[in-house]
Amino acid sequence: MSLRDIPLRTLSGDATTLGDLAGDHAVLLVNVASKCGLTPQYSGLVELQKTYGPRGLTVIGVPSNQFMGQEPGTAEEIQEFCSTTYGVDFPLLEKTDVNGEQRHPLYSELVETADAEGASGDIQWNFEKFLIDRDGKVAGRFRPRTEPDSAAVINAIEAAL
Repeated sequence: MSLRDIPLRTLSGDATTLGDLAGDHAVLLVNVASKCGLTPQYSGLVELQKTYGPRGLTVIGVPSNQFMGQEPGTAEEIQEFCSTTYGVDFPLLEKTDVNGEQRHPLYSELVETADAEGASGDIQWNFEKFLIDRDGKVAGRFRPRTEPDSAAVINAIEAAL
């Protein structure tokens, strides 16, 4: 099964897949949180969607409350915060476990991918990013402190488009 076909749920609870959400676009999948020191990265993610969306990129946020409880809100609270505070207009999935025994099957696949330093395994923190190319293969993994507008992320997006 391709990453694009793994069953997911939107923030509103509807069944979906990466393929349904992104069509034939590349995907930048990011585990997000509303009460994290890295939360301002939402601004950069919105800019990536605005800049690269027309060229074939879809940013998708995956709220997770696994890191010091930094995403405690309900689906409605998360949606409200993201849209009013940062103008998020890209898809958001339901709150998801990205590590541990209840790790979502999508993340079970993603964590096998190594980052630029060759490290794979568990998600380190909020705002870890995975670039998935149009063929459903992971084209890049970027650790939480890597800003969305960093040269590494931009270069990988340009190559995937």
